Amino acid sequence: MDRREIAGLLAYMGRLDPRTMRTDPGELRDQVDQWQELLGDVPLATEHGWDARNAIRSHVVTSPYPILPVDVARQWNKHSADRLARHTDPVPAADPDDVESWRAELLGTRHAVLAGQRPPNEQRAITAGSTIDPAVEARLRAIGSCIPPAVRADLSRYRPTRAAREAAAVKGRPDPLSVRCEWCQAPEGEPCRNRRMGLDGGARGNARRAEPHPSRLDLAAAALHRQEAAA
Repeated sequence: MDRREIAGLLAYMGRLDPRTMRTDPGELRDQVDQWQELLGDVPLATEHGWDARNAIRSHVVTSPYPILPVDVARQWNKHSADRLARHTDPVPAADPDDVESWRAELLGTRHAVLAGQRPPNEQRAITAGSTIDPAVEARLRAIGSCIPPAVRADLSRYRPTRAAREAAAVKGRPDPLSVRCEWCQAPEGEPCRNRRMGLDGGARGNARRAEPHPSRLDLAAAALHRQEAAA
């Protein structure tokens, strides 16, 4: 803001809060100098949501204390930071091999957003719609999964562990991968491993087993029994 805009802002502030009015020419000049020193980089208004008069009005309504120039500066800084936080850098039009031009365009866009000269470039989040196309809904009901049954059957040979778990769930059998294997220490969700003991007593071998260890099957059956009993 320049001195003319500062003077107009002070006149507006004086109408809302007479305590801030200065009638002595020397005091008024000092007040203008102080406000311009602190608000010289703050615009009076922008086309994208900022108006210093709104900041003054908000302070007068919510605070019992006379407004200071730092109160307006803080609100401007908060407004600018919020705009930049909502900004996503667009792809510069400059040649990406020209690093200086690329960087200059990015910084120029950010500075324009901070100064209120352009709105932030916001990317919409992917959200679910309020309604679903009836054709899409019917297809989802028929499929019952994001993977159609025919495709799932074709994938089973490439995902034997997953296929075995799904088959066990369909037939009501316990899922061995739902518990940790106490024999090979395979964590929950991971297939069992072939475990061989070396001469030093340490475990050797780390190849995946096609079938889980029998003890793991027993643990899974016991866990399933407890769940059914609790239900």
